[in-house]
Amino acid sequence: MSKQLDGKVVVITGAGRGIGQGLAIGFAEQGAKVVCSARTQSQLDDTVKTIKQAGGEAIAVQCDVASAESVENLYAETMSAYGQVDVVIANAGGNFSRASVEDSNSHEWFRTIQVNLMGVYYTAKYAIPHMKANGGHIILMGSGLGHRVGDSTHSAYSASKAGAWMLVRSLAKELQDYKICVNELIPGVVKTDILSGDDRPDDSPLNIEWMKTPADVVPMALFIATQPLTGSTGQSFSLMRRDSQ
Repeated sequence: MSKQLDGKVVVITGAGRGIGQGLAIGFAEQGAKVVCSARTQSQLDDTVKTIKQAGGEAIAVQCDVASAESVENLYAETMSAYGQVDVVIANAGGNFSRASVEDSNSHEWFRTIQVNLMGVYYTAKYAIPHMKANGGHIILMGSGLGHRVGDSTHSAYSASKAGAWMLVRSLAKELQDYKICVNELIPGVVKTDILSGDDRPDDSPLNIEWMKTPADVVPMALFIATQPLTGSTGQSFSLMRRDSQ
């Protein structure tokens, strides 16, 4: 029986844990050849092992998305192994600054921008030459904080995600003639080991946001990645409840 992603090569950054790991496993289950990328080799090895034990196909490529050279190597390894790139999920990210601007550490603030904005820029930029011939999908992992004002301790994260959302729309226009669709996926609050107590939805009856697992993000990501190449681009797809955005 054919699967949704048979014959497709999917590159996922931040695939060593959390949402990225969940996406890698879920996409492999749908027949994709998954290139799992992250900074920590042991975590990547665990992801690839899980995929292969279930009968899927995957390779691990260690990569720091904040380094242009490292991302270029990610695609060189992908092309060497599989000869094509069909779907890219720019999932790697972090929040290294959790203070007001006045009290923030400038290095931590910049690191957040470097990973969340420059990281997705590099991930998209170096994928483009390998996708122009056949088209494909680039999915950037966004956040509700990139669309609305958050609290005063998330300025770096909010700014980085707002920048990434604008990058989605700019890339969508740039790449539409090549049938490369570029969209944002906002997962909302997902239970992972990097989630802080401040990020968790409160128990107020007025708060309708729901706590998700990485597996809960897979169906939406699959939906975006399997749309026709003449379909939606420059769009934001959200798993957050409307009143939580």
